[in-house]
Amino acid sequence: MSIEANSPETAETDKAARVPLDIERVHALAEVLLPVAEQIENNLPVEDETLNARLVELIAVLHELHPADVAAVLESLPPKERSMVWHLASPEEDGEVLLEVSDAVRETLIESMDKEELLAAVDDLDADELAELADGLPHQVVYEALQTRDAQERAQVRAAMSYADGRVGAVMDFELVSIRADVACEVVLRYLRRFERLPDHTDKIFVVDENDVLQGVLPIRKLLVADPEEQVENVMATDVVRFSPEDDVEEAAQAFERYDLVTAPVVDGNQKLIGRITIDEMVDVIREESEADMLNMAGLQEEEDLFAPIWDSVKNRWVWLAVNLCTAFVASRVIGAFEGSIEKIVALAALMPIVAGIGGNSGNQTITMIVRAMAVGQISGVQARRLLKKEVGVALVNGLIWGTVMGVVAWLLYSSAGIGFVMVAAMTLNLLLAATVGVLIPVAMEKAGRDPALGSSVLITAVTDSGGFLIFLGLATMFLL
Repeated sequence: MSIEANSPETAETDKAARVPLDIERVHALAEVLLPVAEQIENNLPVEDETLNARLVELIAVLHELHPADVAAVLESLPPKERSMVWHLASPEEDGEVLLEVSDAVRETLIESMDKEELLAAVDDLDADELAELADGLPHQVVYEALQTRDAQERAQVRAAMSYADGRVGAVMDFELVSIRADVACEVVLRYLRRFERLPDHTDKIFVVDENDVLQGVLPIRKLLVADPEEQVENVMATDVVRFSPEDDVEEAAQAFERYDLVTAPVVDGNQKLIGRITIDEMVDVIREESEADMLNMAGLQEEEDLFAPIWDSVKNRWVWLAVNLCTAFVASRVIGAFEGSIEKIVALAALMPIVAGIGGNSGNQTITMIVRAMAVGQISGVQARRLLKKEVGVALVNGLIWGTVMGVVAWLLYSSAGIGFVMVAAMTLNLLLAATVGVLIPVAMEKAGRDPALGSSVLITAVTDSGGFLIFLGLATMFLL
């Protein structure tokens, strides 16, 4: 009989929330204390009794907050207030806070810390957590932090760091409990009672053989109601969702959502258990991917600190602004090509933004739906063709309905049936164009190996603006002049 476990036997503080986050209260206190921020950061006494009382209040609030709430506060503060609050936060939780903040804010916090502060911050972190921070830490700090760990932890950190971002191995957790299949459930329960606490999110125990090859899992809920004399091999589940460290982490997150998983084993090519992934990491992956898609659709290259220096923000935004400027110039030249038509029929100038605007809105609806479907793995080549047909059908119906509405309005406003018919045709054709491009842009981006959301909103607006102007003014020139 053999039972193996990779789980710390020392208790650590549970990460449950302590008090609700009142971010406006923290903002107000930080703003009041800003005049004495330099004194606070230099650990000098604040002589003003009112300000000193506010300082005591702010320290008390910060020390009661969960590390994730402290991270939320830091992300929402300008640099000077952020530096002061970071100085006042609980030093023993600095590592947890660094794990929770955005990459952009984390970089600024790490730059403000000296080597001793960084070493103290990462001292209590698990191997997978240290590996997550390692890329942003100075090499000397990582080296010295590893020297304080035992050989097993050093190997775990290096293993996690060896996998590229976006792979399961980069986010896997090494804290787990494993047992053998040839023991009774009562023996397992007695063994678990030896621990002061189990690893976070332990909903199952992993069953392995003498070579650590995964045999199955024993859900805690089954263990608690099983006959104490029953053998683990008769109670465990053998149909297990498992992952390789080279698997795509977004696909793993989708599997967690699909199968309602809390934890899942990570195995190597020989099916040897090497770690696990947990629901908290997968929630982070889903959130980060959603945020990245929103940023990419707006043409932002990366996540941005709200209070980043002006030049840093300019560098993050200029590429797609330049693209947008070029496309806007193309749209202006399209209009310029029909100056004669606009001079003769002034109503065209008032109506053409309507054609372009509704096309852009329809195209953004289509492209948002397609990008989301790609993110959750719902689209393949065949489905893309079917979706294109469906979106063209939707655009045709919408174009005819709303084109007719605007055609009637234009007829009544300008007493011209010709302008009304041109509006119907132009809006229908531009919506068809928007639907087609709304499907093709993300599909083409994915085939090119790029994020389907990257700049999609900018591109679809460019196409529907230029296309809408060309279609509307072209039809008006052909049939009204």
